[in-house]
Amino acid sequence: MAACPALLVAAPASGQGKTTVTAALARLHARQGRRVTVFKCGPDFLDPQIHAFASGRPCRNLDLGMCGEADAAWRLAAAAADSDLILVEGVMGLFDGQPSAADIACRFGIPVLALIDAGAMAQTFGAVAHGLASYRPGLPFAGVLANRVGSAHHAELLKQSLPPAMGWFGALPRGDSLPERHLGLLQAAEIDDLGARLDRLADALAATAAVDLPPPVEFADQPPPTVAPRLAGRRIAVARDAAYGFIYPANLDTLQALGADVAFFSPLAGDALPDCDAVWLPGGYPELHAPTLAANPGLWRALAAHVEAGKPLLAECGGMMSLFESVVDKAGASHPFAGLLPGRAVMQPRLAALGTQFADLPEGRLSGHTFHYSRSDTPLAPLVRARTAEGRDGEAIYRRGRLTASYVHFYFPSNPDAVAALFS
Repeated sequence: MAACPALLVAAPASGQGKTTVTAALARLHARQGRRVTVFKCGPDFLDPQIHAFASGRPCRNLDLGMCGEADAAWRLAAAAADSDLILVEGVMGLFDGQPSAADIACRFGIPVLALIDAGAMAQTFGAVAHGLASYRPGLPFAGVLANRVGSAHHAELLKQSLPPAMGWFGALPRGDSLPERHLGLLQAAEIDDLGARLDRLADALAATAAVDLPPPVEFADQPPPTVAPRLAGRRIAVARDAAYGFIYPANLDTLQALGADVAFFSPLAGDALPDCDAVWLPGGYPELHAPTLAANPGLWRALAAHVEAGKPLLAECGGMMSLFESVVDKAGASHPFAGLLPGRAVMQPRLAALGTQFADLPEGRLSGHTFHYSRSDTPLAPLVRARTAEGRDGEAIYRRGRLTASYVHFYFPSNPDAVAALFS
């Protein structure tokens, strides 16, 4: 049993500032020399990049649906043994989704710090706080932090509105936020002044009760799963840059545990495909960098030769988009891409799909997540279709030789043996 101070930062809804405040908390405590480990509820790629930057340590996902309870349990236990503070950023509203952030808080006994955007309220703040704390019996609840507060008088009104004995972590003024685009926050590497923004927010938090460490939480000992090195001696080339940045850190951990030699390359920088046994082309924003990527035909020829040689290629979401003959961006301009798959990917103004999905591949079942604004127009018949948690048809998964492509971002720890088979 390991004990470590821990908080789960949640809110009544999306858009309240959870990521900004969680990252600022991580920055505040990391500046004091504390080892801060941050987790993100849900299958998010962007927020963990911000948290890793803020804490100086890797940020991994906790999700009882996609990742599973056992995965969350051993990761929290490992963090408790190696950290001075654990922060978990919630997803959507505290009780939204099945499973929800509240489910994680209850399952692991992590106290909830409720962040409430108080910019357009006064005494109603106390009613919202009371509802969050009392809606679910047994929810561990630490208190509230007010965000986007107008003045010291405003903050005092908010504090006085709280039920007796409810924890008050303080108030943050209106100020810095993090820039966004259609899939969420910008990637950490794209925010030039990210450190300065986080330092200003941490300075504001330093004047509140949030500066104090919360009480320790006990996490049951749970060893990590044993993974056989089935990819020992195999080199996997992984695209990683601003166009292909949707990579779960836990996926890289799994490849390492499988014994693979991972070689990163940047299609945006014009890198050649490394000498390799398999390729992983993750999701990201190829449509935002289409002219640059279209001007790198050498890479697409190398990938075509790789596939024709019978070598594995896994392409996820933006990676799959890049393998079609063309990509049509939001302005309606068409850009030539790899042509390894017939058809095109077309960006749309509305969200096309969102949610956890499960794929029963010939190699085994993998869990994953889909979140995209594009649609694929292709005559290809899918190998299989993923299924939603409710059992409905999900994303098409295509296969050509050893090329596997779909909109699903797979979570490799859900089945390391299947991952080894995919890349073998």
